[in-house]
Amino acid sequence: MGLGALPEYPWDRLAPYRATAAERAAAAGVDVVDLTVGSPVDPTPQRIRDALAEATDAHGYPTSAGSAAARDAVAEWFARDRGVPGLTRDEVLLTVGSKEFVATAAFFLGLGEQDAVVQPEVAYPTYEMGAVFAGAQLVRADDPAHWPDNTKLVWLNSPGNPNGRVLDAGQLREAVARARELGAVIINDECYAELGWDAWAERRIPSILDPAVVGVDRTGVLACSSLSKRSNLAGYRAAYVAGDAAMLARLLVGRKHAGLMVPTPVQHALVAALGDEADAREQSLRYRHRREALRPAVEAAGLRIDDSEAGLYLWATRGEDCWRTVEWFAQLGIVIGPGEFYGDAGRQHVRLTLTASDEAIAEAVRRLAHSSL
Repeated sequence: MGLGALPEYPWDRLAPYRATAAERAAAAGVDVVDLTVGSPVDPTPQRIRDALAEATDAHGYPTSAGSAAARDAVAEWFARDRGVPGLTRDEVLLTVGSKEFVATAAFFLGLGEQDAVVQPEVAYPTYEMGAVFAGAQLVRADDPAHWPDNTKLVWLNSPGNPNGRVLDAGQLREAVARARELGAVIINDECYAELGWDAWAERRIPSILDPAVVGVDRTGVLACSSLSKRSNLAGYRAAYVAGDAAMLARLLVGRKHAGLMVPTPVQHALVAALGDEADAREQSLRYRHRREALRPAVEAAGLRIDDSEAGLYLWATRGEDCWRTVEWFAQLGIVIGPGEFYGDAGRQHVRLTLTASDEAIAEAVRRLAHSSL
């Protein structure tokens, strides 16, 4: 079965609300505050940029798996920061950003129309598109007991985008056990795992590869992550997946045929980024300060914050259709994301990102305090 018509790109539906926000802001002589897409705005650390420049004599093709140095750096990072010891190079694979991996994994695993891909009820839209590209069935279900018998791939996202929900080790164990019962591959998208707040501020957010979850057996279990948010490298497209070596080898075959390779200079920068935690800690502190400013302002304006215990977003509701809330913010010259983009379960929520400058966050706080421009 060939690829059918694709749905409209969801963010294009924000155009009229962006126009309203721009009109209102222009009338008041101020700028629009954009709290939609979670793209970093802070500088890429200089030492990482220097590492990129050092490797610009990249005359040969890189391998699809990634260099030995880059895969070793990922394995060392998992051991040091994610509580996952003992990964080998064969258990690590580089990806061209995490989004392309999410979008292509089901296809490269050979899933088809008889197979189900499970994702969270509220989730980043690319998990669904991965099922679409593979021609597979999509199931939205948080409870492992509700995963159907034909499930072949399970996506978890902890901490979650958009809602910032964190799964503890017990919940991850339950999910892994159910996936194995079904004979399914299970992948946790862990891109926000170094950005824990509230109860997770001083605790490590567990990886699905943590021995407390999988013991010593990583069969059928993968974790993917990215440097986009932790190191302000979204423009580099530097990411990786780790876990079951046999599953990665299977994925690698398709990736080789497709020519999916992380450029050599980017791999060099990845090694530098993962080798020093100071930059990541500094960036996390920036986001913490922005969250501490924005969250109380959103709550004082009459919204309730749900979950949001980790990651880069506030998951908020006024108890109404999300588009009405989007319109209310647009009247303040602020653009936010409607929860509907993340599934029917998000229809009464909106997502506000912390990836805006300190000045933009402060301006949003000011406008919310007065509920006017």
